[in-house]
Amino acid sequence: MGRTGQGSAYYSRMSSHAAETSQIKTSWLASLRVYLEAPTLRMLALGFSAGLPLLLVLGTLSFRLREAGVDRSTIGYLSWVGLAYAFKWIWAPLVDRLPLPGLTRWFGLRRSWLLLAQAVIMAGLAGMALQDPRLGLEPLVWCALLVAVGSATQDIALDAFRIESAGPERQAALAAAYQTGYRLAMIWAGAGVLWIAARAEVAPAVAGAVVYQNIAWQTAYLAMAASMFPGMLTVLFSPEPARRELPPAKNLGEWLRGALIEPFADFIRRYKWQAALILALIAVYRISDVVMGIMANPFYVDMGYTKDEVAAVTKIYGVIMTLAGAFIGGALAMRLGVMRVLMLGAILSAASNLLFAWLGTRGHDVTALIAVISADNLASGIASSAFIAYLSSLTNISYSATQYALFSSMMLLLPKFVAGFSGDYVDAFGYTHFFTSTALLGLPVLLLVWLASRTKSS
Repeated sequence: MGRTGQGSAYYSRMSSHAAETSQIKTSWLASLRVYLEAPTLRMLALGFSAGLPLLLVLGTLSFRLREAGVDRSTIGYLSWVGLAYAFKWIWAPLVDRLPLPGLTRWFGLRRSWLLLAQAVIMAGLAGMALQDPRLGLEPLVWCALLVAVGSATQDIALDAFRIESAGPERQAALAAAYQTGYRLAMIWAGAGVLWIAARAEVAPAVAGAVVYQNIAWQTAYLAMAASMFPGMLTVLFSPEPARRELPPAKNLGEWLRGALIEPFADFIRRYKWQAALILALIAVYRISDVVMGIMANPFYVDMGYTKDEVAAVTKIYGVIMTLAGAFIGGALAMRLGVMRVLMLGAILSAASNLLFAWLGTRGHDVTALIAVISADNLASGIASSAFIAYLSSLTNISYSATQYALFSSMMLLLPKFVAGFSGDYVDAFGYTHFFTSTALLGLPVLLLVWLASRTKSS
């Protein structure tokens, strides 16, 4: 009898444990199954379209300019082209509300703006391909600015498209898919463009000599322009997301108030005094990565790494660790909450910059380069997925494009401005000191994430 009772209790506990295990497995499977849903797969392709232009006007361009003999200070200041991303909130209300003649009637508001922005990006990249920086930087800079403005406009429309494509419970997964596509595009625009440029080079007269060949970069940038076609096809075959219709404005003043003032007033009303803390966190969360990133490619050139070496390391280890980071970040955000993963991402991002400082002491060491790029991509994937989900959670769907543009603009304004002086800093103190300093820039981020998480839970 006693043994029978003990056996019953045992089997009862085992059944309970099995049920809990099954629930955990089902929960994890449900969390991962969302990545196969149509909106998530569309966001993967559109994330690629969004991520492609960024390095071509910043990181990869700095490699090209440094190889062409442009000094580091000038490269640093030219990174201010990227401030177009930081001021996109100025025209975000137009993208959020203003229909485009003809296009909006055929494709809908979000898709029409996406197609226009993608066409502008393609034209700007083709223009950059045809310029030679040795003959003058101004035409190249104007084309880069065109790409940046088109890319920022695409971001505005795409962020609204993503937020309106699913409910809050799916935003972390959409953010992870978007970030995966985004990071893959950055690898293509980083490693891919270097690989294409290296293949298009004519062998120099002196073996081992580093000779700038503009025709090689022209080929690479034209290939990047053509790489915008998948994003355009995705937009053409995607449904326009359902939007919450706002009452029509009675006059121009009411329209301007609804388009320009109300999105910002709504955010302040919802978060009150906490809005200042949230905006401060947004303003500095990615500062370590952004400031460091401007000098990463000049660093590779000055350390003697070839285009093939950087491309090979990035396209193999960068892809693997980017995919791992984005999906780990998205899954952890769904399971543990966004704020905890934000903290983890902030810590990892600062720590990965210290690895670049260590790499600067190694000389030409490809094995060390593999380790550092792998760690950096993993950290960035985790941090970015959580941060995108956090920004998405702050928006009101009635003003999704304008509010998200405000948040993502603030994310870049201070980092991009500081990054403009990165070349001067490297000239004065060297790469190792520079990378260490960018890691220290991440310390205030940890405090702000902690404060924001306490505010959110209280």
